[in-house]
Amino acid sequence: MAKINFGGVMEEVVTREEFPMSKAKETLNEETIAIIGYGVQGPAQALNLRDNGFNVIVGQRKGTKTWDKAVEHGWVPGKTLFEVEEAAARGTMIQFLLSDAGQIALWPTIKPHMTKGKALYFSHGFGITFKEQTGIIPPADIDVILAAPKGSGTSVRRLFLQGKGINSSFAVYQDATGKARSRAIATGIGIGSGYLFETDFKREVFSDLTGERGTLMGAIAGIFEAQYEVLRAKGHTPSEAFNETVEELTQSLMPLVAENGMDWMYANCSTTAQRGALDWKKRFKAATLPVFYELYESVATGAEAKRTIDTCSKPDYREKLAEELRELRDSELWQAGAAVRSLRPEKNVVEASMINR
Repeated sequence: MAKINFGGVMEEVVTREEFPMSKAKETLNEETIAIIGYGVQGPAQALNLRDNGFNVIVGQRKGTKTWDKAVEHGWVPGKTLFEVEEAAARGTMIQFLLSDAGQIALWPTIKPHMTKGKALYFSHGFGITFKEQTGIIPPADIDVILAAPKGSGTSVRRLFLQGKGINSSFAVYQDATGKARSRAIATGIGIGSGYLFETDFKREVFSDLTGERGTLMGAIAGIFEAQYEVLRAKGHTPSEAFNETVEELTQSLMPLVAENGMDWMYANCSTTAQRGALDWKKRFKAATLPVFYELYESVATGAEAKRTIDTCSKPDYREKLAEELRELRDSELWQAGAAVRSLRPEKNVVEASMINR
């Protein structure tokens, strides 16, 4: 593993140079990788592995939308696409890529097929870390491994097709064969990871749940709403409020951060913006730090897991989720966003080119 300096802390990471695709293929040469779950991560990981030359099959319920999606993606019923039980029986590595609630529901179906020497693979540590609540307790004679891309399935596939890759963590929970670590790393390389950093199942899920509820989704959405509301209350138009709250951040500033870091972004903004940002950053950190500690404790104590399991397992969950998302979509903030996106020059160019075909 390569030693990399992360802000003064040395970490070991696995890169494509030291663990190339040829080594990954050699490691998994005799494996049949069965993808169980074709919703968010499933399609991206399955297609990336297939494109990279691995032996992959998909397990889905026939007659469902996800079965039809798999067929559209080129998986052939009876050859590379099977009912869940048959795919689990055929696979030597079972990639359990259903939602957390879906994993709980399907585990009694999958467990009988987890026979000696197989590998049970996750892209999230939830099911194993909170096993007392999920009931997902694997047999002792199999490998239990994880490779967790740090992004959505859409990003995993999109970056792969661009010839890039998305960073992933990897972990070994149980090594029954002596091959668990190499299996995890090889699969991480196979799905197109840029590099892999080591973790364990608990740290993966604690950081993941904190991040999703924090800066990745929950916090940023709340901050968007708060600033937009203040600007509108002070008489600014929806267009101005949205552009100053969301559009400039996502389209201009965050790409600069991604390229060279926050300091570089600051250095390439006006002096007025620099000064104000540096001064107010401390206020926002002081205001939100207690909230993040509270959030992390809620994750660590299992409260977040319990809330997720209880809520997502209710029969009307999808209907209520659809209503929550509809309210979000129909809010003035995101209706303004839809209008702003429709006016982006590149969208107009693409639409014009499609019309002219």
